[in-house]
Amino acid sequence: MKKVLVTGATGFTGSHLCERLIREGYSVRALVRDPKGPCELRGKGLDIVVGDLRNRESLERAAEGVDVVYHIAALFRRENVPRKEMWETNVQGTKYLLDAAIKAGVRRFIHCSTIGVHGDIKNPPANEETPYAPGDHYQESKTAGEKIVLEYMREGRLPVVVFRPGGIYGPRDLRFLKLFRPIKTGRFIMLGSGEVIYQMIYIDDLIDGIQLCAAKEEALGKIYILTGEEPTTLNQLVQVIAEVLGAPRCRLRFPVTPVYLAGFLCEVLCKPLGMNPPLYRRRVDFFRKTRCFSTLKAKTELGFFPKTDLRAGIKVTADWYREQGYL
Repeated sequence: MKKVLVTGATGFTGSHLCERLIREGYSVRALVRDPKGPCELRGKGLDIVVGDLRNRESLERAAEGVDVVYHIAALFRRENVPRKEMWETNVQGTKYLLDAAIKAGVRRFIHCSTIGVHGDIKNPPANEETPYAPGDHYQESKTAGEKIVLEYMREGRLPVVVFRPGGIYGPRDLRFLKLFRPIKTGRFIMLGSGEVIYQMIYIDDLIDGIQLCAAKEEALGKIYILTGEEPTTLNQLVQVIAEVLGAPRCRLRFPVTPVYLAGFLCEVLCKPLGMNPPLYRRRVDFFRKTRCFSTLKAKTELGFFPKTDLRAGIKVTADWYREQGYL
């Protein structure tokens, strides 16, 4: 299975996946909306095709002659994205891509979901059988998209594997930069106790897991949680980042509830104006919700064993931020 299609190829996870696949000799086709947009792999053998998850015809063209589809793309978490637009991309777009894959005779469809479909974990660790409990529009749209993939799988319409990644970090990720910067400057404020549990996965380990989903016959028709070995409290995570950065210990704290309410107020005031709120509830949820998972199924069925411990991954990430001038 040498010819593959990757959606979301210009993003963080997609670009790393393309890089690995190219290095291993695959013919990689990347679906992009803007052919002139930023791409880490431009000029490295990537076959770039223009398309959009909301355009059925463009997906049919992109899937022609492809053996494996890696569906990584999603409309992510910008707060001012209308719910309708998120559904068009993450739900309807997934259905369009599934149909295009069937029409093209694709041999395997690898779907990127999220651990967010489980929401706040009340009795950790959660596993693949833990009920859905999405907590925001993004998580709801990803849940709905995953359900469509599983429906196609149950009906035997397409060979499918679903993976749910944890909090992904590493070089090229900019989401966690919002955590690194204030820790570096000593301005980080912990909201609440800091004892909620968070579980991350380094990008190289995630790519290992994705490739196992594509390669293993026993993976067909299954769902796998792919995350790192080390659940950590937010207090511990912040301390590791501070130590790697050579920053002072973070001592500033503030109750989480008033900030959560302030986020709600910002949403109410900004959304009717089409503005992205400076503070919103989902960002505060990082300090409120537990995300802790078992990877036993991925270990036993796929042989998935993350190699990068948290401190080593944080150091590589911090080094990349410095090289790029972000820190």
